[in-house]
Amino acid sequence: MAWEGQPGHYEVWFLTLSHRESKTGFWIRYTLESPESGHGPPYAELWFCRSDGKQSSKTFGIHRRFDIASLHSQQRPFVIRIGGSELGHSHASGSLSGDGHTIRWDLHWDGQSRSHLLFPKALYNNPMGIAETLLTSPNHSILVSGTVEIDGERYDLHQAPSGQSHLWGKKHAYGWAWARCNAFDREDERPTQKPQAVFEALTVRMRRGPVVLPITLMSVYPDGFQGKEVAFKEWTDLPLTRADYRTGSYVLSAEGPRTGLEVQFSCSADEMVRTEYVDPDGTPAFNHYAGTASCALLLKRRLCPGAAWRIERTFRSEQGAQFEWAGRAGDSMVRKRHVLVSD
Repeated sequence: MAWEGQPGHYEVWFLTLSHRESKTGFWIRYTLESPESGHGPPYAELWFCRSDGKQSSKTFGIHRRFDIASLHSQQRPFVIRIGGSELGHSHASGSLSGDGHTIRWDLHWDGQSRSHLLFPKALYNNPMGIAETLLTSPNHSILVSGTVEIDGERYDLHQAPSGQSHLWGKKHAYGWAWARCNAFDREDERPTQKPQAVFEALTVRMRRGPVVLPITLMSVYPDGFQGKEVAFKEWTDLPLTRADYRTGSYVLSAEGPRTGLEVQFSCSADEMVRTEYVDPDGTPAFNHYAGTASCALLLKRRLCPGAAWRIERTFRSEQGAQFEWAGRAGDSMVRKRHVLVSD
């Protein structure tokens, strides 16, 4: 945990899961908020969202607020606990109820030995210097087993493609889009039962006075997290990337001297859930999340700059990806709301 009791800080540990058999996605967040002076006392929250790719009416999200005294953490081994719910490096368990729903989860996996970093390395050596938020993934691409039970409906997960990340900072970006997929149905146009590849992307719109600066970062491990990474995430890569996002769509491209990526995430507005975050300074941000998005990824190569591109690898996922976009205003096209519940 990065928080040391200071005001003006927020922190999130989140887990995304894809239950491929039912085309269902789960999004679980353990969070803390320490507002700036004058914006209230620190608190913790527990969030849960189900995305149903077959029946969007079953898609919903709820979260509950807890007094900061309900938050407990330890570093080695890592555990964050909010009330009776907890997240560790190789497990997650908890329960949540409200707005007509009762939810329980009990999950486990083999924790990874190294973290995935998506930002330029220099930012991690100068925390909170330039970046207002930092992101790392202690379990970037894992296979999760266990159970999720929602309103009496039980999901049995056996090596479900998942990811677990940690972010912290003093303020959300002015706008952003984020996506991850490690549940590809097809690799090189052939069906696959054991997907290996994992892709992650982040587009940030940084506001400095009247100027808004867009930055896009991308990373893919075509042969799995233990294999070689193809990435556009250092300062020198930033001019090579492009991205556009809106409700239902996140389109990215990157072209280096010899390597390129073309990626598209897609879903319908009805498959998204709108969530309202509050920065430590009291400013709202509106996030639109899809847990069963589709993804198409193309990896291309060329012999040298100026030569013709050739397609080297292709990856596709039908409703097995996650993507979100956020800004300082919500989109009315996304009608489902992540609901704050109480006793």
